[in-house]
Amino acid sequence: MVLACGVDFGTSNSTVGWARPGQPALLALEDGKPTLPSAVFFNADDDTVHYGRAALAEYLEGYEGRLMRSLKSLLGTSLIEGQTEVAGRALPFRMLLTQFIGELKRRGEREAGRAFRHAVFGRPVFFVDGDPEADRLAEETLAGIARAVGFEEVGFQYEPIAAAFDYESRIGQEELVLVADIGGGTSDFSLVRLSPERAGRAERRDDILASGGVHIGGTDFDKYLSLAAVMPLLGYGSMLLSGAQVPSSYYYNLATWHTINQAYTRKSVAQLDELVRDAAEPAKLQRLCRLVEDRAGHWLALQVEEAKIGLSSAAAVDMALDRLAPPAVLPVTRAQFDGAAAELVESVAATVAQLLRDAMVQPGQVDTIFFTGGSSGVTALRERIAALLPAARKVEGDLFGSIGSGLALDAARRFG
Repeated sequence: MVLACGVDFGTSNSTVGWARPGQPALLALEDGKPTLPSAVFFNADDDTVHYGRAALAEYLEGYEGRLMRSLKSLLGTSLIEGQTEVAGRALPFRMLLTQFIGELKRRGEREAGRAFRHAVFGRPVFFVDGDPEADRLAEETLAGIARAVGFEEVGFQYEPIAAAFDYESRIGQEELVLVADIGGGTSDFSLVRLSPERAGRAERRDDILASGGVHIGGTDFDKYLSLAAVMPLLGYGSMLLSGAQVPSSYYYNLATWHTINQAYTRKSVAQLDELVRDAAEPAKLQRLCRLVEDRAGHWLALQVEEAKIGLSSAAAVDMALDRLAPPAVLPVTRAQFDGAAAELVESVAATVAQLLRDAMVQPGQVDTIFFTGGSSGVTALRERIAALLPAARKVEGDLFGSIGSGLALDAARRFG
C-alpha cells in the first residue's frame, strides 16, 4: 500500500483520494460522503470550528459566528497575506487555509487508517490569468501550506490532467480527449491522448497536446446571476436623489463568495445608512441594510447557488427569499441566467478554441469531450463547448470526484 494520496482542494468542494486495487479511490470525509464542502464556520456561541456541511448547517441554523467559503480563491491574490477578524481575534488568511487543508489530511488519514507522507495536489492550469509570477507564488503558497500540515513531499498536477487519468482507467481503446473541468473558481481544459497501454507509463508529457484555462467558474456564474436577478431587489442599479447611481461595490461584495464579509465592516454599514437617506428608492436600500445587519449575505449566496443548480435541469425556478424584509419569492428563468452569463460562456469558449489552435488539432479529430467539475452542469456552457466539437462524444464523469480519483492514481505512480 502506498503512503501517498491525491488532494483536490477545490473552490466549492474538496476530496482526498488513495489508490487501492479493487476499491474506490476517494475516501469518505464527512457523513460517509467523499466530498467536503470547502467551508469553515467559526461558531461564536460556543467558540468551536466546523467544516464542510456541518459549517453550512451551523450558519444556516442561525448561530452567531463567521462563515468562510471559496477559500481557494485567496491563492494568487494579495489577500493571502492579509487577515480577517474572527471572534475579536485576527486570523491570517494563510492560517485559515492551513486549518482547512490540515482538516482534509486528518479526515483522509482517519478513514484510511494510516498516515500519508506524500501527496499530489491538483491545481488549475492558471491560478491567476496572465500573471505567471502570481501563478508561481500561488503554487508555492499551497506547497508551503501542505508541508506545514505534515506532507513531507508534495507534487502538483493540472486538474484536467488528473481527470483524464480517471477517465483513462475506464476506456478500452485509444482516444483523443478534451477534458473540460469546470470547477467553482476556474475552467480548465486539456487535450490528451489516452489509452489502456499509455496508462501504465510514468511519464505522460508527450500525451498532453495542450492545456489551457481561464479564471471563470461556478462562483462567477453565481455572481452574475445574483447581480442580474437578486441584487436589483436590494437597490442595485437604482439612483440617488443627486442623480448618481448607488455605488455597485456593496452588491459586488455580496455577490462574490470570498468578499461577502467585507460588506459587514463598520465602515460599510455606516456608508449604507447614509445612502438610505439619499436614495431615490429608500425601501430597496433599507432591505439591503437589514440583510447586512443580519449578516445574511452567505445565506443569500446559497440561495443563488441553488437556483443556478436548479436551472441546469429546469427552465425556471422560484427563489424563496424568506430572510429578506419583506420576504419575497423571486422567479428566475434559464433564459435570464443565460443572458447574465453570456459573456462568461463566450470567454470560456474562446479558451477552448485557442487550445485547439495551440495543439494544431481540427475539431473533427477529437473523439471525446469529458466533462467534470460541479459547474459543468451549466447548460449554456456545456452546449457552447459541445458546439465547438460537434462530432465528439459527450461523456460525463464524476462531477465532484474525477479529479481526486485521478490525483490518487498519479500519487501512486509518483510515490508508490
